[in-house]
Amino acid sequence: MKKIKFTEQVLPHLVAVGVFLVITVFFFNPVFFDNKTISQYDIQQWEGSSKALRDYRDKTGEEGLWADAMFSGMPAYLVNTHWSNGPVSFLKRALSLSLPHPIANIFLAFISYYILLLAFRVRPYLAIAGAVAFGLSSYMIIGFGAGHNARIGAIAFMPLVMAGIHLAFSRKWILGFGVTTAGLALHLKENHLQITYYLLFIVLVYGLIQLIDFLRENRAADFFKTIAILVVAAVIAAGSFIGPMWAVTEYSQYSIRGETQLVSAERKEGQSGLDKSYAFRYSYGIWEPMTLLVPNFYGGLSSNYLVQDPNSEVYKALSRSGDEQMANQLAQYTSAYWGINPLNAPYYGGAIIFFLFVLGIVFADGKYVGWLIPVIIFGIMASWGDSAKWFNYALFDYLPGYNKFRSVTFLMILPLFAFPLLGMLGLEKLFTTGVDKAARKKLLIVLGATGGLCVLLFLFGGMMSFMSAHESQLPAWFTSALADDRKSLFRSDVFRSLAFIVAAFVVIYFEVWKKISPIAFYAFLIIMITLDLAIVDKRYFGKDKYQRKRENTMFAMNAADQEILKDKSHYRVYNLQGTFEEARTSYFHNSIGGYHGVKMRRYQDLYDTCLFRETNEFIQDVQSGKADFSKYGVMNMLNVKYIVFGPERNNIIPNPAANGNGWFVSEVITVSSPTEEVLKTCGVNTRTTAVIDGSRFKVESVQADTTATLTLADRNPNYQKYESQSQASGLAVFSEIYYPKGWKAFVDGKETEIICADYVLRAVQVPAGKHVVEFKFEPAAYYTGNKITMISSWLMLVALLGSVVWSVRKEDA
Repeated sequence: MKKIKFTEQVLPHLVAVGVFLVITVFFFNPVFFDNKTISQYDIQQWEGSSKALRDYRDKTGEEGLWADAMFSGMPAYLVNTHWSNGPVSFLKRALSLSLPHPIANIFLAFISYYILLLAFRVRPYLAIAGAVAFGLSSYMIIGFGAGHNARIGAIAFMPLVMAGIHLAFSRKWILGFGVTTAGLALHLKENHLQITYYLLFIVLVYGLIQLIDFLRENRAADFFKTIAILVVAAVIAAGSFIGPMWAVTEYSQYSIRGETQLVSAERKEGQSGLDKSYAFRYSYGIWEPMTLLVPNFYGGLSSNYLVQDPNSEVYKALSRSGDEQMANQLAQYTSAYWGINPLNAPYYGGAIIFFLFVLGIVFADGKYVGWLIPVIIFGIMASWGDSAKWFNYALFDYLPGYNKFRSVTFLMILPLFAFPLLGMLGLEKLFTTGVDKAARKKLLIVLGATGGLCVLLFLFGGMMSFMSAHESQLPAWFTSALADDRKSLFRSDVFRSLAFIVAAFVVIYFEVWKKISPIAFYAFLIIMITLDLAIVDKRYFGKDKYQRKRENTMFAMNAADQEILKDKSHYRVYNLQGTFEEARTSYFHNSIGGYHGVKMRRYQDLYDTCLFRETNEFIQDVQSGKADFSKYGVMNMLNVKYIVFGPERNNIIPNPAANGNGWFVSEVITVSSPTEEVLKTCGVNTRTTAVIDGSRFKVESVQADTTATLTLADRNPNYQKYESQSQASGLAVFSEIYYPKGWKAFVDGKETEIICADYVLRAVQVPAGKHVVEFKFEPAAYYTGNKITMISSWLMLVALLGSVVWSVRKEDA
């Protein structure tokens, strides 16, 4: 057995872990030292959405697979479902040193990118610098602050997947197999298919470059051998995710990502994916990716209001105006941001990393430049969204699966993934070949391209308007002060970036590592990159992102909640304040609204076509004192028993006409298309009439029995039991959302067809007499998929451990 060289083979990795741990702890120090927790908006909404499911799990030890508490019910797969992927979860905890969630995701991003750079033969201390640049990019910190934990978690493992693939293509087939299997399993566990889609693009371009390289070297057999090994790795990794993937794929066709069934001026029947207006709502302007170099190129965060700074020009101008009312009105126009993105959060990659990226273009191997530059260009152009319709509308219409995703600015992860990698590859190559006269000439070109750009921006950037289109009608004295503040922010950051670039250039050009020591140079580089990024990150992740534990008042029960909860029956609540933008209501009640990016399409259709109009009519009627609750057919069929518009007891409007949990109808109207079905549902009395799409379901004649009863006897997230009594056979309609993949209906234990009624509800034909009607949610995606998930998860762990042991033994031999 070979003797281990501790200082060369062990110490650098221990230092790397130590550096990543120190940066993580100190960046999030209030969590570790002040007993605080991170306030994340999306996670607060998730807590409301998942409360009922978590309570059910705690009480019974079982998984609730149907989320009753929002949107009148939807599959729980994307809300809160635990799968049998324990080995994958164990591996994540081990790699993160059991750091608290979600902070662990940033630490894992460091570790993962460090392994990627090692796989590309970048020396460990340079790899530390590159890993810090990736993990501390403002993309990661802003997404983390917003509560996009799944997205950031999925991104954290992208480099690990790429590391395994590159190891395999570097003839380290066994180790590459194990790392790819583990990395992809960890990545998929985060369940963010949008990021997986972007990762696939990186891999495909890499594969194409490798294919060209292998063919040039007459090594086609090695290429296909590597592909075969990676396919097996991908199959095992996908198996560890098969349950969630099966469930989500199955659900997606019924969600707003799936095909529309309505015909309108904007959409054709069968058109799938999101609307362009929805998908491209948060597009970048053409010059907005310049924030990669200058974070305040467009002013920074849209939520940063300059009037809050007493030293700002707008504050002084408003103070001098003498008109308090006008000053208060103009204050809302003092956002530092002046671009087109309504919720802007600038993604900064680091001035030093930008300099090193250009250095990488000059010095790194051509095949890596040929791989990463297209990745960068695609990410930037795709992030433009509506700003480059000629490009992005073609992607949306023709690139498979691309129209399933929104927030195209997320694609900026592609350049932010590529910048540190290409930069460190170039720096490694420069260190290997040495800084000779030719290299110094190239370094001057790099300085001219990066530092020169900063100088040009500083000298001529002031010619920009610093005003957005909608601000042109504001008073000139106000816009002048606003532009001055924005210009000041811009120039300050340009100068800042120039300073970091010059510092990086000087230490490389003059080979400082030879004059002091390599370790001192590495330490300088790591510290400077950390400071460069962390200082900007703190603009977006400051003290306001923390709160004392148990300090969260969002879920403090208010007077309205207390009053409604006196009712122990099963009903739904309609919160008129941000119906589809909040999940606080779901924390306490079963809500017809909620907060989720993947609602059921038919439910959204019902809201857009019927409920929105009905709600406006209801508000007008209440204000005029003429509310007739029996005419609000959609609210009634959704069993809306309480309408709330505030936190006080007098902010509750009881609805005495709610249809209840189930009822027999006396009339069935048959239509011939989904469009007719939803339009007809808008206008009928849903208590007496059901609308059925005859092209999908056949209903026997309905006999009216005004004395018929349908009573809810038992329910949990996976089960409902009703007792019916009727003198005639009839159609029973239930205030439960129709979803065909998993729900089964039984009358006296005998399975019967579930009919979709009133566009979104379940209905069952029930014979005359006394009967028990049961609904059971038993999706194969969970019960079968979960078994495959468990087996594959263990195979993943065996593959990783086995490959590492085999590789170590081979090195020793």
